[in-house]
Amino acid sequence: MCAHNSMKHSKPTTSGQRRLSGSLPLINPTPTRRKMNMRTSQTLIIAVVLVLIASGAIYLLSRTPPEPIQASAPENVLIPAEAPKSKAQGAEDEKADHGETTAITPKAAEAAGIQSAEAAPAIIHEVIRLTGRVTLNQNATAQVKARFPGIVRSVTKSPGDSVKKDEVLATVESNESLQVYPVKSPLDGVVLTRATNVGDVAADTPMFTITNASEVWAEFHVFPRDMDQVETGQKVLVTSFEGEHRGEAVITTLLPVAESSTQTVVARVTLPNPDKVWRAGMTVRGDVVISERNVAVAVKNAAIQRLEGKTVVFVLNGVGFEARAVRTGASDSEFTEVLEGLSPGERYASENSFQIKANIGKAGAAHED
Repeated sequence: MCAHNSMKHSKPTTSGQRRLSGSLPLINPTPTRRKMNMRTSQTLIIAVVLVLIASGAIYLLSRTPPEPIQASAPENVLIPAEAPKSKAQGAEDEKADHGETTAITPKAAEAAGIQSAEAAPAIIHEVIRLTGRVTLNQNATAQVKARFPGIVRSVTKSPGDSVKKDEVLATVESNESLQVYPVKSPLDGVVLTRATNVGDVAADTPMFTITNASEVWAEFHVFPRDMDQVETGQKVLVTSFEGEHRGEAVITTLLPVAESSTQTVVARVTLPNPDKVWRAGMTVRGDVVISERNVAVAVKNAAIQRLEGKTVVFVLNGVGFEARAVRTGASDSEFTEVLEGLSPGERYASENSFQIKANIGKAGAAHED
């Protein structure tokens, strides 16, 4: 009875009621909730990446760039004072008509052989250029012989020795009188050749050649096409072949015959030679002056250079030498007329100006690198 009642009052449990009495099962999320979770994760990742990028940019922008190390240049090099300018900058500065500047220490200029001169008036010559050779002045050259045949007893001079007029060169014992007599120099000069020794028989052959080199001859070859413009009395500007020595002389002789091999006529000048720089056998150039013209401003030919398609002269300023564009006119073997770009009194690089040009070229190449 009791058991029956107990069963009677007891209600059968459903499956839902059984789940409540036990542990709760995992609830599977719906598809919508899964999409929301994925979007949230992606947003967080993007935010982190943006924060990292912004932090890196702030760090790079806030850094102070290291100052370049400036090496001090030695005194014996050429120093570019300013780098070559861009095209835009060049256009702005074109009105000033100034180019690159190179600063040069005095020691560097001396080592490079750079010399300066003052722009000044000059005489430009219209010339005919000839080539020739220095020869001995035959009017100041003598061949010395023994007066009487005999035996050479002594010789006191050799080639290259300086002698004075009446100075003893050798002694000879006469075959006839058996007397020893001196052989003397007939002029002041230098012993050019010696053709005798002690014990030789002095006869009718030259024993010595003496020349006075204080004046020499220069003989130039005139071609037929130039003969109508060359005559005696004209001034000739003589230059050594390497350009180191210069002189001035006047045509004294035009030989009356032409050389058969070249069909040229020899024009001779007497060239002063006090410093003995003109030596027989040297090749020389001779500019026969046809006309002369005075110009207001001129520079030496070695000063003219080409830079970036322009004719320039390197003008000395407070810093160094600046490339100055110029317009040139007439020129001769020594000077070039300057029509524009340079004023009288300005100093410019007159010798070895190519060294400055080379230095500016190096500076430009370094700037491009």
